[in-house]
Amino acid sequence: MMKHEQPVISWFELPVNDIQRAKRFYETIFDMEMELLDLGEQFKMAVFPGGQSVVGGALVYNEAFYKSSHTHGPLLHLNANPDLEIVQNRIEEAGGSVTIPKRGIGPGRGFMAVFVDTEGNRVALHSDA
Repeated sequence: MMKHEQPVISWFELPVNDIQRAKRFYETIFDMEMELLDLGEQFKMAVFPGGQSVVGGALVYNEAFYKSSHTHGPLLHLNANPDLEIVQNRIEEAGGSVTIPKRGIGPGRGFMAVFVDTEGNRVALHSDA
C-alpha cells in the first residue's frame, strides 16, 4: 500500500447566495482579505488567502450548482489558531450564529466550535488552544 503523505483535503468550496455578503462575513471574522474572481456564466468565487503549503478554498456562487446547508453535507473545520474563541467572538456581530461553542475534542486533539454563516452553511472551527 502506498503511503499518503499529503493533506487529505486540498481544496474546499463553500456555497453562497450573496458573494459580497459572504466575503464580508469571512473577512470580518478572520480579519483578512479575500480575492474576488468573476468567472462569468453566473459563477463567482472569493478565494481564501494562502499558498501552496496550505489547504486552499473559496466561497462560490453559482445558483444552479451550489446550495448552502446548515444541517447536511460536509462539515469543514477551518483553522482558527491560535485560539478559536477569537474568531468565535466575531461571528454573531458579523451576521452568523454559533451553534456549538468552543469545546475540547480530547487530550491532545485541540478544540472545536460550529457556526452557521450568513449564507446558511454549517461550518466548524478548530484550534490547538
